[in-house]
Amino acid sequence: MKRYKQFQPLIISAFEVSEWPHPVHQHNHYELIYIRHGAGLHQIGGNELIYGQGDIFLIGPDDVHSFSISTPTKFVFIKFTDVYVHQVNAGSAFGLRQLEYLIRSRETHLSGFNLTDVDRITIAGIIQVILSLKQDELHNEQLIWLQVLTIAAILQRNMPELKAAAGRSRDMQAVFCYVHKHIYTPAKLRSKVIASQFNTTADYIGPYFKRNAGITLREYIAFYRKSLIKKRLDTGTYSLKQIAAEFGLTDESHVSKLLK
Repeated sequence: MKRYKQFQPLIISAFEVSEWPHPVHQHNHYELIYIRHGAGLHQIGGNELIYGQGDIFLIGPDDVHSFSISTPTKFVFIKFTDVYVHQVNAGSAFGLRQLEYLIRSRETHLSGFNLTDVDRITIAGIIQVILSLKQDELHNEQLIWLQVLTIAAILQRNMPELKAAAGRSRDMQAVFCYVHKHIYTPAKLRSKVIASQFNTTADYIGPYFKRNAGITLREYIAFYRKSLIKKRLDTGTYSLKQIAAEFGLTDESHVSKLLK
């Protein structure tokens, strides 16, 4: 399978095509894809989604996707790497957390974001701002990132699991999303607290999770936290002290212990 590698931290492109020029592929970066006009199908991870004007998709590293175009489509691609995310967010984890949540919980929106008319109008305006800033991406890096964060905030409030959680309290997808969202707050990841969130007991939630996920809830939380910490350390822009504070850990030695 084709795998595209991007070495530039940020690439913004806008183009119109009648036939999709790429094979089914993966990549090493994130893609925020906006449909300015056109129609067709978007294949993501085995799902086929009908797309149209105003739709938006968020693709993560290793996601497999392709487009099948029915009517000429104008795409806007905002492609960025982990390097871009961490460079722009140096000293502030707020935006990084939002993107991590959206990417990690992407299984909840591979069926597409069901945006309101107001949100579609807002996102269309933000995309236009990003395109105007594209003329000097380096100089406007911070401004572009603020627009991406705004889009991320809008997408997050349209996440399917947030809209439907009350109707499927014990659904595994909702449990995963809860863990992803609260990974920075250890107190909210205790079995008793998670169980109360899903209207059940600590004695039930643990066996339920292991039965469906193949590992214990505690093991998954440790694995996910470790993966996020390692990604931060790989960038070389975060100290152990900063990471400990962000994840609500005791001190640097606690971080080191988790990584062993």
